[in-house]
Amino acid sequence: MSLVNRVAVVYGGGGAIGGAAARAFARDGARVFLAGRSRAKMETVASDIRALGGDVDIAVVDALDEDAVERHADMVAAKAGGIDIALNAIGISHVQGTPLSELSCADFELPVAAYTRTNFLTAKAVARHFRGKGVILTLSTPGARLSGAGFLGNGVASAAVEAFSRILAGELGAQGIRVICLRPDAIPEAIDVSHVRAAFEGFAQRAGMSVDDMLAARAASGPLLRRFPTLAEIGDFAAFAASDRAGAMTGAIANLSCGTLVD
Repeated sequence: MSLVNRVAVVYGGGGAIGGAAARAFARDGARVFLAGRSRAKMETVASDIRALGGDVDIAVVDALDEDAVERHADMVAAKAGGIDIALNAIGISHVQGTPLSELSCADFELPVAAYTRTNFLTAKAVARHFRGKGVILTLSTPGARLSGAGFLGNGVASAAVEAFSRILAGELGAQGIRVICLRPDAIPEAIDVSHVRAAFEGFAQRAGMSVDDMLAARAASGPLLRRFPTLAEIGDFAAFAASDRAGAMTGAIANLSCGTLVD
């Protein structure tokens, strides 16, 4: 178990990706602290972890609220003796599928402001509590590297998170802290347990297709595996990246798109 005696904080711990990573962290021996806005969703993840003998705590935290994030990090460090791993996997509902001519500035700015803010706040809060080596994991999308219509806010937000991760790795590396950004593509099994379906509906409606048919067509046209990643694959990679087995990796963007985007 590669994460024994590690303390992991998962923001968005009740969500699809956050929950998958939290389960993988706990499976590999970490003590997990879930933070999010939905206690009911976090309780579901916590129940799965406890059923396997894992150690998990829950706290209702708005990861866009600086004071709340700071208080929670202080609480975790006081209770567990420090922090070793942090993953920000929160999701922000935002407009997609709307072209520039119809997109309001507010809708464009929302994901950019929210995702940069939450990643800054959570990284700053946990970094001062890391005990020796530590790992910060962030989350982006293929929109960071793609060109096209309808995802201007999402793409700029994802590119900003990737740049933030790369620069932060340089600042914190001397302290032994690694920073890795995970970049999965759409995850079909997570479509109905997060904000993702609503985000994709704008694209699907303009294409005259259902969300499911649109995603199936996109996956089938991919150049490599011709499928999308699974939650288990994302969770397993997050646990690997957080472990000493990935000790040489930092400042990296992990392409977990199954080849729908080729670096």
